[in-house]
Amino acid sequence: MYTTPDLQAFGGADAYLRSCASRSVVELISNKWVCLVIGALAAGPMRFGALRRRLDGITQKMLTRTLRDLERSGLVGREVFPTTPPQVEYSLTPLGENLGVLMGAIRGWAEEHMNEITEARAVYDARVQEPVRPL
Repeated sequence: MYTTPDLQAFGGADAYLRSCASRSVVELISNKWVCLVIGALAAGPMRFGALRRRLDGITQKMLTRTLRDLERSGLVGREVFPTTPPQVEYSLTPLGENLGVLMGAIRGWAEEHMNEITEARAVYDARVQEPVRPL
């Protein structure tokens, strides 16, 4: 019987192993801004300013870093138009569109279950805040 580490030697991936390259992909896509940028671009190409307005709370620096990471990873394409000043438009690549399906499902799940999560947190916080009583 093969174990997961045995399969890695044959081209398999296992993000649970610290040496597996897939772990860096998990790290990239688990970033909240990555999830939201991919979701925003799923509707179609957008310019930087439009993205920044759509993503309430993101700083210019964070949006720039996120877009560069996504472009470097082949998930987002960047097109510069020869205008004065130059206009730049960002769009999902086919790989980014594929990830967008997953990110859309995650965002939808979060929106659907936000009330349950909020209630569970309140119950937990109330329980944890109670003073510890001696036995």
